[in-house]
Amino acid sequence: MAVIPDRSAPAWGAGGRARTAAKLMLGWVAFLWLLEIVDASTGHSLDGFGIEPRRAAELLDVVPASFIHFGFGHVASNSVPLLVFGFLAALGGVRRFAAVAAMIIVVDGLGVWLVSPSGSNTAGASGLVFGLFGYLLVRGFVDRRMLDVGAGLLIGAIWGSSILVGISPANTSVSWQGHLFGLAAGVAAAFVFRRPAHGRSTAPPARPLIP
Repeated sequence: MAVIPDRSAPAWGAGGRARTAAKLMLGWVAFLWLLEIVDASTGHSLDGFGIEPRRAAELLDVVPASFIHFGFGHVASNSVPLLVFGFLAALGGVRRFAAVAAMIIVVDGLGVWLVSPSGSNTAGASGLVFGLFGYLLVRGFVDRRMLDVGAGLLIGAIWGSSILVGISPANTSVSWQGHLFGLAAGVAAAFVFRRPAHGRSTAPPARPLIP
């Protein structure tokens, strides 16, 4: 288990953390749109960075695939949930968010590489979106923070039905494998990168004095 303390959080304050999280995710989503503009203007030359399963050379595309999309409609469908989930996750600290996002992207990409149907080409940020959803859903319970529990329950109520549809094998229009592995990686990341407990004494209790 890795514990990543958020040493910079007290210095930032709540407002500083929110601004940093907002800038990070706005920049992230803007980068996805920029890549799709480049892809469209070059005859979809970036689509080759998607993951074709069980080919050794495709392991190099495990990370890039999370930033490539198949058309503007594809990137648009991922933009809003990525902004919301990423912002909420990054409020807990940028270092922690970076570690969580990296774990989700790698685990999701490897899962797609292993189990996706032959002849498929999988790309898009939806694996990260599903991973961040899973992370936010359980983070509050793992860290024992009621505010995060409430945030997780709220996003579960709003997006839960869409998530269930996205991981259903009956939904052949999307990579349900990528969604499922992303979701599982996000839940696991909440435990792997759990917030260290503060204010807990490890000293033995004082021996009572008997007059």
